[in-house]
Amino acid sequence: MKILFAGGGTGGHILPIVAVARELKRSYPGENMELYYMGPEGKFGDVLLSQEGIKTFSVRAGKLRRYKGPAAFLHNLADMFFLTPWGICKAFKILFFLSPDLIFSKGGYGAIPATVAGKMLGIPVFLHESDIVPGKANLTAEKLALEIFTSFPFTRHFSPKKILLVGNPIRSRLLSGSREEALQLFQLVGDKPILLIMGGSQGAQRINDMLLAVLDAALSQFEIIHQTGEANFKTVEQEAKVVISETNLPYYHPAPFLNENELRHAYAAADFIVSRAGSGTIFEIAALGKPSMLIPLPESAQNHQMENAYAYANTGASIVLEEANLTPHFFLERVRSVISDPVETKRMAEGALNFAKPNAARIVADYLLAYLQR
Repeated sequence: MKILFAGGGTGGHILPIVAVARELKRSYPGENMELYYMGPEGKFGDVLLSQEGIKTFSVRAGKLRRYKGPAAFLHNLADMFFLTPWGICKAFKILFFLSPDLIFSKGGYGAIPATVAGKMLGIPVFLHESDIVPGKANLTAEKLALEIFTSFPFTRHFSPKKILLVGNPIRSRLLSGSREEALQLFQLVGDKPILLIMGGSQGAQRINDMLLAVLDAALSQFEIIHQTGEANFKTVEQEAKVVISETNLPYYHPAPFLNENELRHAYAAADFIVSRAGSGTIFEIAALGKPSMLIPLPESAQNHQMENAYAYANTGASIVLEEANLTPHFFLERVRSVISDPVETKRMAEGALNFAKPNAARIVADYLLAYLQR
C-alpha cells in the first residue's frame, strides 16, 4: 500500500500530514505501508517528514503572486508557462514509476504538480482544506479530487457533493502534555496565571514588539512562555533583559521555537493562549479547551486568517484582536479583563471544546484506508 502526500511545504501543510501519517500507521501497523511526500524543497518539512519515515520528493511549482506590477506579471507568466509545467512533468515521471495507490493533498501551489500528474495517471486524489476560505491551489484542484475534507463548517466555494467536514488534523500527542512537566521544562514559578504567546511557526515580529512595550507590566500579573521565532529570538531576548525588572525576570520564558514535546507541555500549563489564526493552531487550542486571543496575520492569502479567527470566535471560544487595533496597552487590558473573569474563561473553554474535532486525523486516515480496502 502506497500513499503519497502533497503540500506547499509550510507548517500548515506539513503538520496535518504528520498527524494523518501517524494515524495511518496506527490503524495499519503492517510493514506493507509506504508513505511519500511530494512538494517544494524545504528543510522544515524534510526534517519532520523524515522523522516519521516518510520519503520526500522535491518538485518545484510556480505560484500566483497577489501583488501588482510588471515584475509580478512577468514572474506569474514564467511560473505559469515554464516552472509549473516543468514541475508537472517531473511529478508525472516520479508518480509513473512510484505508482502510489492514492494522493492526499493539503493544498498550496507546491501540491499542484502532484495532483495534476496524479489525475493524468488515474491515481485517486483527495484534498484537505484547512481554512474557511479555500486557497487558490485547492480551488484549482477541486475538479481533480474525489473528495474534499474540510476543517470549518460552511467552507466556501467547493461543491457540496464533494465535501466531508472533518476538522483540521492535529497531532494527538499535543493533547497529552503535563503542567508538572512544564514547570520543570520551562523552570516556571507557577504562582501566577500562565500566558502562552505564539506568532506561528516562524514567530511574529509585530506581536513581539507589542509585547516588549508592556512586558514588565504584563509580568507583574502573569507568567509568560513566549515563542519568538528563530529570526527574532536574540533581539527579543536582549531587549527583554533591558525592560524587565529584576523581580519579574523569573516569570519570562522566551524560546525561538517550541518543538512538539515543548509545545504539548506549554499547552498544558497555559491558562490563556495568544496566537496567530492559522487553522492548525486554532484546532489545537480548541481540542485543549483553552481560552484564547487570536491576532490574525493581515497579509495572509485570501485574508484566510481573519476569516478563520472570526469563524472560531463566533462560537464564543476566543476573542479577536486585529493588528490595526494592536496597541500594547489595549492588548494587555483585554487579556487582563478575560483572565480575571472566571465566568468568561469557562464560557470560552466550553465553546472551544464544542468546536473541537480532535479526531480529524484518525477520521481522514480511516477514510483513506477504507477506500483502499474496499
